[in-house]
Amino acid sequence: MLNLALSILAPALTLLCGCATLQAHHGDDTLVDVYQRVRASVVTLHTVSRTGKISEEGLPTSQGGVGSGVLIDNDGRILTAAHVVQLADSVVVEFSDGARREAEILGTDPHADVGLIQITETLPATAQPAALGDSDGVRVGESVFVVGAPLGVTHTLTTGIISARRTSPLPFGTLHVLQHFQTDAPINPGNSGGPMFDMQGVVIGVVSHIISRTGGSQGLGFAVTSNFCRASLLEREPVWSGIDGVLLAGDAARLFQIPGGKAGFLVEHVAAGSLGEAVGLRGGKVPAMIHEEKILLGGDIILDIGGVLIDDPLRDQKIRALKKAGGRIPIAVLRGGERMVLHLAPK
Repeated sequence: MLNLALSILAPALTLLCGCATLQAHHGDDTLVDVYQRVRASVVTLHTVSRTGKISEEGLPTSQGGVGSGVLIDNDGRILTAAHVVQLADSVVVEFSDGARREAEILGTDPHADVGLIQITETLPATAQPAALGDSDGVRVGESVFVVGAPLGVTHTLTTGIISARRTSPLPFGTLHVLQHFQTDAPINPGNSGGPMFDMQGVVIGVVSHIISRTGGSQGLGFAVTSNFCRASLLEREPVWSGIDGVLLAGDAARLFQIPGGKAGFLVEHVAAGSLGEAVGLRGGKVPAMIHEEKILLGGDIILDIGGVLIDDPLRDQKIRALKKAGGRIPIAVLRGGERMVLHLAPK
């Protein structure tokens, strides 16, 4: 059975990022040599997602997106950023030779902003998986390079160093501590999900986000470490909720008339083919501004999962216990002001 709560409230991190350039060599291999070895493992992701808005003709509207990823095995699995694929109705992967293949979303960890997809067709003959390294041994000051599609310009290489290691606890009682590499390698929108390599061409991180006052590269880029990606998506069953929305608590909970003033989660978007769609969750359709923030109204408001409240600090641990117990998990929602129960069925 799948764990919906692991990703139900995770914010999609905003892609912005980095700065500074340098040349690096390791042994007899130059950066030129290493790039040529790893180039065929780097891919560009083209996504289509529903906006939740309706056109003048009364039809649902969609928007396209571009991100990056890295092929990690001959089974066609690709690591990327969660916010690139979390709400995607379709994903097409473009390889270094220009070949395109469709992919399915296997799972995301939106709290950490990492995702895993898999090619559903035969890999191009030129595709070459990259080695996923041990990020624990990487030291601050080491040279690194990033390859991706900044602003849609595919297979762009930028270089820098590991500026710092950053750790932060994940919310809602999760057991993992998120691990980031901070880098000054220039990163821009479109780099999200692309690999960070060491100078031997081994993947040590997956690009997540930047901190920027201008929206462009300012030398404060962040990549989720390869060991965290491995633990989050490869060493346990990946889950793709395919939903996005807003946590309603306090005054917002009262404004939306959530029973007892308890917290709820307003579902804004539900991706086609996702777990959220399978459960029967509905997204919003009516754009609105509340406290100077744009949201979509009209979607389900999730009240609890198996009796566990949305804002319970130990929510994910309790949901895991329900999962192990087996059976269908009830999901209480408000739909059109009426309480109803959906069910998450065993896998």
